[in-house]
Formats: sequence, structure tokens, C-alpha cells
Amino acid sequence: MKTIAFYEVAPYERSTIEAARFEGAESRTFVEALDESTLEMATNAEVVSVFIYSRITAAVLAKLPKLKLIVTRSSGFDHVDLEACRRLGVAVANVPSYGENTVAEHAFALLLGLAKKLAVALRKTRSMDFSLEGLLGIDLQGKTLGVIGAGRIGVNAMRIGRGFGMHAIAYDPREAPELAEREGFHYVPFDALLRESDVVSVHAALTPQTHHMFDREAFRKMRRGAILINTARGAIVDSEALCEALHEGWIAGAGLDAFEGEELLKDEAQLLHKPLSERQIRQLTFCYTLLRHETVIMTPHSAFLTRESVDRLVSTSLAVIRAFLTGRPQLLVAEGKSSLR
Repeated sequence: MKTIAFYEVAPYERSTIEAARFEGAESRTFVEALDESTLEMATNAEVVSVFIYSRITAAVLAKLPKLKLIVTRSSGFDHVDLEACRRLGVAVANVPSYGENTVAEHAFALLLGLAKKLAVALRKTRSMDFSLEGLLGIDLQGKTLGVIGAGRIGVNAMRIGRGFGMHAIAYDPREAPELAEREGFHYVPFDALLRESDVVSVHAALTPQTHHMFDREAFRKMRRGAILINTARGAIVDSEALCEALHEGWIAGAGLDAFEGEELLKDEAQLLHKPLSERQIRQLTFCYTLLRHETVIMTPHSAFLTRESVDRLVSTSLAVIRAFLTGRPQLLVAEGKSSLR
């Protein structure tokens, strides 16, 4: 009988995954992420399903000789070595559409929290301080929203922005003029977006081209007093440069659902038992700096996390696995040698 291993199974998805049935296959669920230290739990698995904190490297793949399919329960797949998968004939599938409105709404929750000084207000009222000092916010109406990545999530963010009376512009290397005309925004070069935007919201995939897209130079080009929102991937924003931009007042605040070093903070209990590289130590330093900053709101990569979006995410992942088992692969971002039939 074939084996399907589900890693990083959270409480909110466990019952659905464990109730699923697959013809000719049995499934196992684990709370741990898949890496070199946990792969022995599923050495004989033909299919594995993971979330974003698993690191599927060439070394991990080499120790899973029967593996034919990886399904990541996410739209992003930068945690999977696609080249190694292609070389070894392992197919990779993702869930490209499940929370485009969900993540866009969370981006605006972060933005509203910053614009209306909600974190500061909450801290003050909980300490019985009802003064208005430090609570001067801003209106969104009339401001310019600059979106990095005009895909499904980015377009939803611009729709919400228009509801607040904002003007929308976007940067995307793959422009779609008909989409822009239909949705009421226009494309601009990256540097122009930085100069013109009061709010910059990141909705791009992490690629070699977008890694540290927001570096020291980019922050210096932003409109002074602008707000940065990142609900995409942490490494798109250089944390050191962000800390400097906040300290120097180049930008007014940041709302972060994704940030460099988040996987280290998530595994903080294990930090004392693991040797850390100089890069990891620096990342942690900047994480703690951002966590303490009054003009930063951080959430734990939870922008996708609503009841509706999780239902879509899990049901699509299960459908992808069933389709592959019956010889009808779908939603592949890397093709393997064959299905399991």
C-alpha cells in the first residue's frame, strides 16, 4: 500500500486531513516540519504534503527514494528545491488560489492598525492611560497605494484600497494592460512606485530577483512618512535595512506578516540546542528590534488563516493528491517522471 505523509499538520486542519481516504494508500500525519531530522518518519512515502516551514532540499530528497509527489499547502513554493525535484523526477504541486481576498484583508488590517495607531492605543488603555499623546493617525482616503505584484492578492488589495478612496498603482514585471484597465490601476516602474506611494504593499513571490528587493537603497527612495506592508515572504525585505529606515525616519511604520528570521523565532525553544550561523544571529537581532518597535505591527505569518481559506487550502491539496494517485496530475509547478498509477 502506498504511503502519504502530511507534515506540519495544524489543529485547525487535522480532523479534515485525518478523515480523508485515498484509494490504495494510507496516510500519516505529523506536527513537525519536514527536514533532515524528521524525514525518517516517512522514509517510504510516495507522497508528502507540507507547509512553508519544511525545507525540502536535495539532501532531504536523496533520503526519500520512493517519493513521487510533493504537495505544499501554500501558494508559495520557495521552500522546495524545484531543480532537485526535476532532476530526481519528483513532481511538485501547490495551491495557487485559496486566500487572495483573505491575505489582502489582512494586509489592510495591518495598514489600519498602523494608520490609526491601534497598537499604541491598546497598550495605553490597558495601562489606564487615556491621554491622546502619540495617537495622531492618518486618513487613507486620497492616499496612493503602491502594490508590488499585481496578481490575485495584489488586485484584491487594490480593490479594497479603492473602497477607502485610495489611488492604486502597481509594479509587476509581467504587465497585463487589460487587467489594469478593468481594475482601475496603472503600472509604473519600481522606483516610481517607491517615490509616489504613501503605502507600499508587497504581494510578490520570493525569487532571486525579489530577494532583498527592499534594501537600503529602496527605502531611501520611498516617500518620507510612507508605510510598508509585507504579507508575502520575509526575505523580500532586508530586515537590517528596514530597521535602519524606521530608526532614521525614512518610513513611518511597517506591518509585517512575513519577516526574515521568522522560522528562527517560531523554533525559539530549540535555539539553545542548535548552533547558529552569524547570519542567523543577525536575523534574530533585527527580529527582536522590530518586535519592540512602536511603529511596527507583526503577525506570525497568519494572513491566510481564516476558516474559509483553510477549508479551500486543505480541500484543494487533498484533491491534488487524489488526482495524482489516479494518473491525472494537476496544479504542478514541477513535473515528475510519472504518476503513481
